[in-house]
Amino acid sequence: MRQKVISLFLIMMDMVIVAAAPFIALFLRFEGAVEQNYYSLFLSFLPGIILLRLLTFYAFGLYHRLWRYASISELLAIISAVSISSLFITIYMYATGANIPRSIPFLNWIIVILLIGGSRLCIRVLHFIRTNNNRQDTRTLIVGAGDAGAMIAREIGQRYYDTKKLVGFIDDDTYKVKRSLFGATVLGNRQDIECIVNKYQVNEIIIAIPSLKGAELRAIVQVCKLTGCKVKTVPGIYELIDGKVTLQQLRDVDLEDLLRREPVNLDLDQIASYIRGKRVLVTGAGGSIGSELCRQLTKLEPSQLILLGKGENSIYEIDRELREKHGNLKLEPIIADVRDASRINQLFDRFRPQVVFHAAAHKHVPLMEAQPEEAVRNNVFGTKNVAEAACRTDTEMFIMISTDKAVNPTSVMGATKRVAELIVQSMNGKGRTRFSAVRFGNVLGSRGSVIPLFRRQIAKGGPITITHPEMKRYFMTIPEATQLVLQAGSMAQGGEVFVLDMGEPVKIVDMARDLIELSGLVPGKDVEIKYTGLRPGEKLFEELLTAEEGTSSTRHEKIYVANLKLVNEKRLQEALTVLQTGVHTGDKVVHIIEEIVPSYRLTRANVSREISRQKECNISFSAVECLTVTEG
Repeated sequence: MRQKVISLFLIMMDMVIVAAAPFIALFLRFEGAVEQNYYSLFLSFLPGIILLRLLTFYAFGLYHRLWRYASISELLAIISAVSISSLFITIYMYATGANIPRSIPFLNWIIVILLIGGSRLCIRVLHFIRTNNNRQDTRTLIVGAGDAGAMIAREIGQRYYDTKKLVGFIDDDTYKVKRSLFGATVLGNRQDIECIVNKYQVNEIIIAIPSLKGAELRAIVQVCKLTGCKVKTVPGIYELIDGKVTLQQLRDVDLEDLLRREPVNLDLDQIASYIRGKRVLVTGAGGSIGSELCRQLTKLEPSQLILLGKGENSIYEIDRELREKHGNLKLEPIIADVRDASRINQLFDRFRPQVVFHAAAHKHVPLMEAQPEEAVRNNVFGTKNVAEAACRTDTEMFIMISTDKAVNPTSVMGATKRVAELIVQSMNGKGRTRFSAVRFGNVLGSRGSVIPLFRRQIAKGGPITITHPEMKRYFMTIPEATQLVLQAGSMAQGGEVFVLDMGEPVKIVDMARDLIELSGLVPGKDVEIKYTGLRPGEKLFEELLTAEEGTSSTRHEKIYVANLKLVNEKRLQEALTVLQTGVHTGDKVVHIIEEIVPSYRLTRANVSREISRQKECNISFSAVECLTVTEG
């Protein structure tokens, strides 16, 4: 009802403006000395002019807009509606033989735009004044006067001006300092943050630089935290595929933000060329990597996306999420176990996938160390089942997700993933399918990750348990890892094991300290850090390559190809036959894996000696305390 009243008021106001505009144009054209015949002429045309204007305004939606939120798009609508209606009126008048100066239609056009636009601007100004009285604003400072900062500022001005007040910007570019953006000034650089916060009584700081590296973000966050303000940041560049930033995406600064690396440069056309219009299957689609792969794949327009996993809840969740965001995409959620060869063959015969991403695997190091048979069934023979089904049905491409723990493995999990790599390599060339693997380190936030464990320990008041003070791991975010997997797939010719550039390894103890500080606590004072000693199957440093392997570069700066030895297929098949028997009988599975992966025997022995040495030094090995650092 209220909207109808407002629309009726706008129509009546527009009638007055449209009726008055021609006479104002005449007055301006003749500088007040208007002949009576011109008045009579326009009075005769006035009903038609009003009708044409109002019908055009209605067609352009000028009576169905919320003018209190008016922006550039509303201004363009006004200009378009006035221009079209002016064109019709001019043609109508000249067609009926009206003799008027040619400048009159032009003046009339300008006057109507100014009056209609001014009336709508008044509505917005009145609303602003009304909502601006007696309210408590969140006084906001934006760090970064670039594209992301501009998007945030625009949204504050258009949608959140009744709850947030933009105080200004911070930017290290000296050219931008003292310049204005969306009505707010760039007040200084990062060294001025504390002074500006005190001067302008800022209570919220938004860091709007998605491409910022982790070290730089860490430095800015430390400065911001000293001010006592609430600090939020925009998502990293890996999460902004379309480059758009909104206030809804803002979040508290997290560990993932502090570990940001340089943005990944993707060749989206090249990636889309082997995905668009294809039937794509993802195994382990409910897992951390598998679900993110599915999210990224939906943007590349496959003809069908098949979500395969054995956990019904996780498959249900990713299926529902993708349906809500991509209602037109053909999705097929499948509950199946990669260890069930007959079921996998049945599914491949039914869907005939053209591209397969094999992400299903057991990744938890301690659990697989205690149950090696399960690691073999899932990681080795599950991979074998899916790879053979892909080859038999002429799948075009098969990409397996591997791990840095496959290099000089000390754990059953790592060794089984290395055997899976050997299977994928050996399958290449047997049919039309191109088989490749992509090897990378730990991903932040994955299931079984050390980060959620640390957060739970902090919530309990500590202690945080870490196996060794020198423990280091390679880390990347899940979106970054999956994007590079997709890019590597576009380069695959068959038989490669791609290696992703993981950057510099990160000390686990440094991550723990960062998480404690981000929780507003002091490491060693509020939350203790306790060292528990290396566990079976664990080593201090992960490797992405063995010394003998080396790498060859690709056309992408963050993707390499491992120079691996050719697989002796006959010996591999013989060993797999023995291993399958061992799995069924529970007999010497670990020793059989050692024969397939010789480096496993040596490195495992070295780690065992290190653990024995630590035990002699009375380092505690409580099973509960040691459940850390289990990234997959």
